[in-house]
Amino acid sequence: MNDILLFLNLGGGELILILLVVLLMFGGKGVPTIARTLGRSMREFKDAANGIQQEVRSSFKDVSNEVEEQVQEVKRRMENPTENDR
Repeated sequence: MNDILLFLNLGGGELILILLVVLLMFGGKGVPTIARTLGRSMREFKDAANGIQQEVRSSFKDVSNEVEEQVQEVKRRMENPTENDR
């Protein structure tokens, strides 16, 4: 976590220096490839996170519906008690 915070505190000069080092290490043709790969990875991560969110929401909705059905059943039994419920 601290590493992320350190990265966020970088200034413009530090970022330019890092970009120059990356350019020197990978060359002009390698940087676009790295950027594309990074972009695809970020998109896949975002899609996976959205899928998990949708599954959680769907599960929560199912549980919520089940609870609501149980509440309605209890209300019904309280309004119309029968010999079997006593």
